Amino acid sequence: MSPRSAIENLRGSLPVVAPSMLMCDFGNLEREIRALEDAGAQVLHLDVMDGHFVPNASYGLTLVETFRRLTTLPLDAHLMIANPAEYAPRYVEAGADLVTIHYESTDEPDQVLAEIASMGAATGLAINPPTPWEVVTPVIELCDLVLVMSVMPGFGGQRFQASALEKLSHLAGLRTTHGCESLLLEIDGGVAADTIGGCASAGADVFVVGSAIFGNPPYSDRLSELAELARHGRKSLIEKR
Repeated sequence: MSPRSAIENLRGSLPVVAPSMLMCDFGNLEREIRALEDAGAQVLHLDVMDGHFVPNASYGLTLVETFRRLTTLPLDAHLMIANPAEYAPRYVEAGADLVTIHYESTDEPDQVLAEIASMGAATGLAINPPTPWEVVTPVIELCDLVLVMSVMPGFGGQRFQASALEKLSHLAGLRTTHGCESLLLEIDGGVAADTIGGCASAGADVFVVGSAIFGNPPYSDRLSELAELARHGRKSLIEKR
């Protein structure tokens, strides 16, 4: 499946719960991937941290290549790295279907997004909690996805920041006013059973979940529960329109 086909499939399967593989058991990676596939996961979220842009380091190109060998599921690579202009294309080559860069990591997000798209991958732009949602406006037409961080990036297990809901609501309106209805809105950080419904009702489509899945198996039960809560939230969003 091509990256473009992968993201179109996601658009047709909303809401999507995206397991954050940072929380998985890397000593049994293939087993973890098979368990998620069997549980009905539709995409895997890969947190790439370089220890410079964020104060922690995770995995890089080699492990993304390993994920690509082990699964046909779409790979959503979230690059929390400095100098994405140099490295983002390498993650496309490594097999990522969607490559998300941070607005805060570059002075030229438009050029980096255009390069990712030119290589055939889907494009994402992430914004940190202090960053205003308005920065998305000039580049919205270059984005397949906008990721709203509800915690500061770099560490798992942080408390959800409710201010992210207002950003989601504004961005949901922005995609309507700019004719970008296919734009996906993703939320990452502290997403769990008690927050996912509010995220969905604010406009989120894709929900990155770590400990709420991996810390409480079986994965099939957690994915089903979270997806149902998200569907209920989306229903309330539709009813408000």
